[in-house]
Amino acid sequence: MRAAQLLGIGDLRLVDLAEPEPGPGEILIRVEAAGICGTDRHLFKGEFPCAPPVTLGHEFSGPILACGPGVDLPQGLRVACDPNIPCGTCPHCRRGRVNLCAANVAIGIHRNGGFAPFACLPAHRAHALPATLNPLHGAFCEPLACTLHGLDIGAPLPGERVIVFGGGVIGLLAVQLARLAGAEVMLLTRQGAKRRLAEEVGATTSAATLEEALRIWPEGADLVLECAGVGETIAACPALTRAGGRIVVLGVLPQGETVAIEPFDLLFREIQLHHAFLNPFTQGRAAALIASGRLTLDPLISRVIPLADLPATLAAPPRPGEIKVLVRPEM
Repeated sequence: MRAAQLLGIGDLRLVDLAEPEPGPGEILIRVEAAGICGTDRHLFKGEFPCAPPVTLGHEFSGPILACGPGVDLPQGLRVACDPNIPCGTCPHCRRGRVNLCAANVAIGIHRNGGFAPFACLPAHRAHALPATLNPLHGAFCEPLACTLHGLDIGAPLPGERVIVFGGGVIGLLAVQLARLAGAEVMLLTRQGAKRRLAEEVGATTSAATLEEALRIWPEGADLVLECAGVGETIAACPALTRAGGRIVVLGVLPQGETVAIEPFDLLFREIQLHHAFLNPFTQGRAAALIASGRLTLDPLISRVIPLADLPATLAAPPRPGEIKVLVRPEM
């Protein structure tokens, strides 16, 4: 089979690999769709640690084709992959903080992932999806699970105000989750198309700049969700947060980049600064929420590409207004 493998920094190629076979406790799935994540671009640029050569792709789903020894799941069952495999025995795992496991093995980062026609994963990392679901929607389970973790930490309440910084897929999912929680929501991004889309999927209002956001909500928001992964936006979060409010950073900056924050301001206004990493115990909830149809996903799909177009797509900057690009290996 042809798979998109990262061989080194800046070197992503289509290579010929043997079709994988499920080992003990594993399943083999046919990849229906796999999402391109910002982390994939960080991996390509060498800004996030991984283990090349490795087939990228950690946001994917598809039907089960075969089961390895010890697994009894029905063939044809559509599942979404939870790509993170914690060790289960370290102190972090034993206290339930599996996302902090230093020995975590991530599918699509440390072992071969979903940018290929077929992929193997441990059966316990598979979450069932309805057979009637749009096959493209299963690829949203992993980013939604990460977003759910951020919303769990931020815990918006009905009637609170939430500012979402960044109009990518995480930001637009966060808009919808915050609205489902009963909050007023503002999307803050320079891109007009993304602001308009945010209001279509549930945002109460939107703004292009920090100054415009504060003209609309002069006291700021109870909760600010940083979903852009840009140093400038992280540094701007305290100015958008009202006294006693919370900031949750979901965006990923390149390893080694630093941001200036004024601790006195956070102290004097008692602003809580949090980070949300990965998807601890949220993938099943994400799959159930997608299956429920309560989220608007189709407008978040900017384009669908064949596997052959992936290396050039990943090497290039995202197109203006682009949200989620999906790869369909069967194309």
